[in-house]
Amino acid sequence: MGALYRSFGRTGAPARRAIGADEAIARLKAGRRQELPLLAYGNGRSYGDSCLNHSGTLVDMRAKSRILSFDPQTGLLKAEAGAMLADIIDLAAPRGWFPAVVPGTRFVTLGGAIANDVHGKNHHRRGTFGRHVEALTLLRSDGTLHECRADQEPELFRATVGGMGLTGLILDATIRLMKVGSADVEEEVTAFSSLDEYFALAEEADSRNEYAVAWIDQLATGAAAGRGLLLTANHAREGTFRPAPKAWLSVPFQPPFNVLNNASIRLFNKAYRWAKQRKSVLEHSGFAGYFFPLDGVRHWNRLYGPGGLFQHQSVVPEEAARKAIPAMLSAARAAGQASFLTVLKRFGDVPSPGLLSFPRPGYTLTLDFPNRGKRTLQLLEKLDEITVAAGGAVNPYKDARMGAEVFAASFPDWQALERTRDPAFMSDFWQRTAMRAGQPVRLGQAAE
Repeated sequence: MGALYRSFGRTGAPARRAIGADEAIARLKAGRRQELPLLAYGNGRSYGDSCLNHSGTLVDMRAKSRILSFDPQTGLLKAEAGAMLADIIDLAAPRGWFPAVVPGTRFVTLGGAIANDVHGKNHHRRGTFGRHVEALTLLRSDGTLHECRADQEPELFRATVGGMGLTGLILDATIRLMKVGSADVEEEVTAFSSLDEYFALAEEADSRNEYAVAWIDQLATGAAAGRGLLLTANHAREGTFRPAPKAWLSVPFQPPFNVLNNASIRLFNKAYRWAKQRKSVLEHSGFAGYFFPLDGVRHWNRLYGPGGLFQHQSVVPEEAARKAIPAMLSAARAAGQASFLTVLKRFGDVPSPGLLSFPRPGYTLTLDFPNRGKRTLQLLEKLDEITVAAGGAVNPYKDARMGAEVFAASFPDWQALERTRDPAFMSDFWQRTAMRAGQPVRLGQAAE
């Protein structure tokens, strides 16, 4: 194939070596030795290098996009791994069903949502995406097919959910959707003047609402530091299904410089805060604006310029958050780095099903930075340091540069995934982190 395969952050070189899903499935079912390691590639929405495999061959899964069945009585839906969440919503939402968990974009594949065990704005109630996976079909490099459930081949199921595609090729999955009165949401905006005020609001907001997320004005300083908006929502009891609007805006080419600099972000923050604060009463709106606001601008990641962007997402325990979160925001300001979107959420205590699932009880902070080379990397290392010292973790599928030590501290059970990993599968992320934390791996060694 001649296509370029990138991560969404665009900080590294694109991968070029890929084969189609049908060819990969035929090879694997035949139990043929893989001279180069494989890795499934969905729609490339991972910010880091967990979706890339420069040492081997990517398997482009997007052609495997059929929705195989849907039961409007039970909400059970079965689809191939390349099906988009956008297509699942379009089919199920008019019939009163919605994915129980959605990430910040609907343009992710079903297989990618499972492999990364994505989370949404309602973790405090529904946990991660993997909790709603009833079954998945996994093809291993020895040619065996495995029908995995929480109670059937549980070890393989737990390793595959959140396993970043390293246990084999996910062919299809059955998920249980959530019954809703409408896909529309009723959103409420509450302004807060400091992080202390946010922390005082967060737990009660979670108890009263299906969805809750906070936007932070990361560049605010002095008495205004930590100010932001708490955006809570629930599905409306009634409403006519309105498909997500088409993205009329687009960034058609890569600008030669970073458009999202400190000055432009400061202006954006001011405008965003003003526009949202005007909506302090309950507002009935379509689902897309609340769940997927950036989907309205195609290729928005190009605005970060030719260097791309680094996203840093961390989670820290609740008891450490009141010191760690302000410390991370302060570190970013001290480094002169502006985050276009700064998001703070509270994770609940709903256990995740996967071995390497990122969410855990506490608070999660997400920051986006343009890649300015060494000084950006130094800031990200500082954020890692604060996170690990607080007993937290850095999100692997948002990462493009964390070291093996940070990964091992974030996921002390990583060796359990390595024992279950299909030896014919590898990613740049796993090679960069786990393989340096443990014993070297001989790439291309297929399962026997």
